[in-house]
Amino acid sequence: MTFAILGSIGVVAQMPNFNRLLKKNDIDFELITSGEYKRTLTILGENTEKGREKFIEEIEDVHLLFKEFVMQHRPGLDIEQVATGESWFGQRALDRSLVDELMTSDEYIAGACDASDVFEVRYVERKPLTQRLGIVLQDAADGLLMRWWERGMFSRFFTGA
Repeated sequence: MTFAILGSIGVVAQMPNFNRLLKKNDIDFELITSGEYKRTLTILGENTEKGREKFIEEIEDVHLLFKEFVMQHRPGLDIEQVATGESWFGQRALDRSLVDELMTSDEYIAGACDASDVFEVRYVERKPLTQRLGIVLQDAADGLLMRWWERGMFSRFFTGA
């Protein structure tokens, strides 16, 4: 079962508006812009119906551009059926032609490795000099103790023989 979520061809914008709270507390807010539609909605100022309509127009335009992009890359897709802002899980997205096939990320990577020249890239974190020196000293001490053990020197050392 695939639990990937696909779709959501839609646009959303939301913002709180604190204008009444500011007015209630006698706090003035000024917004200065250099164009009629530079700021259509604001979180602090008083929003107008004209600004709200322009904002909705802009959101609809972004949605249209989004749908055009999807249609360009998936020409057989019934865009009006799927450009509702909804999302679908794996098989349901496949049924709506939002994807070509379903697979896990491991399956995808394995397939890509089979079809391509893959090189191993490894990240090695540099250890500080003190830590590297400690590892070298530890390895040397381990080696020395192992040689003593192999030669039977431990038993002579601990028994006094």
